[in-house]
Amino acid sequence: MKKALTLTVVANMTANYSEGLGNISSVQKVFKNRKVYSIRSRESLKNAMMVQSGLYDDLQTEVDGATQKLVTEDLNVANCKALEGGYMSTKGTTYIRKSSFYLTDAISTDNFVNETRFHNNLYLASTEARQKGINLQEKSKESGLMPYQYEYDKSLKVYSLTIDLEMVGKDDNFNTEASSEEKAARVKAIIETVENLSLVVKGNLDNAEPVFIVGGMSPRKTHYFENVVRVQGENLELSEDLIGKLEKGFTCGLLKGKEFLNEDEIVEQLKPKSMTAFFGDLYKEIDAWYGV
Repeated sequence: MKKALTLTVVANMTANYSEGLGNISSVQKVFKNRKVYSIRSRESLKNAMMVQSGLYDDLQTEVDGATQKLVTEDLNVANCKALEGGYMSTKGTTYIRKSSFYLTDAISTDNFVNETRFHNNLYLASTEARQKGINLQEKSKESGLMPYQYEYDKSLKVYSLTIDLEMVGKDDNFNTEASSEEKAARVKAIIETVENLSLVVKGNLDNAEPVFIVGGMSPRKTHYFENVVRVQGENLELSEDLIGKLEKGFTCGLLKGKEFLNEDEIVEQLKPKSMTAFFGDLYKEIDAWYGV
């Protein structure tokens, strides 16, 4: 029986930022295979998806040492979609409910090459200096002139998403459960966000829609394609294992536009659907699974 929905995505997206040093912002990175790769962390990716999907629209918070999601007997996963991503409530009785969906880090397919961008607020500082009647070059601090710089990265990145379909809408802490219609709506909201993912980083609007995607309904609650989707240079690896897994009841989608140099081979060997068809069929499968 199929109990999960799993997807592995290749998308052209920016990295998020880690700790900065002074006025220098550094992108998040990971070290593997003796090389450094930029990433968008799973925490950053999940938060962006929760916001864009509308799951955080009914989010309520409280403070108990740190700010946390508000959870009560009357406000739980069954009637609050913001809690679908999991919670730990420590005020009074401690309640813990794991997330019903999991993401991996989105890791770049190419090792990191430092591209630093240099900026300043010269126009604003010039306006401030003019208003005060001072010389900007002589009194730059008084006018608030501030140069700053940050690393920039936008590259093909690979991430996986797996949703536990049996867990969506259920809260065992309070023995409550959402309707089948509500469960299906939440899952489709997450998947629609993957289809149209948009990120804003350092003032840059980032279209992070998939250029290649593979997956579907699965009997295994794991990132089934995580270890077989690889990009080498500008080519998608068409390994025997990728093809073999794909043949076990899964499908793939391709955004045609020569993002991959071996696009013709991908079409010939994997028989991908268009992105519109891939997601359209997936929405129907979700409705069918929940019987709506």
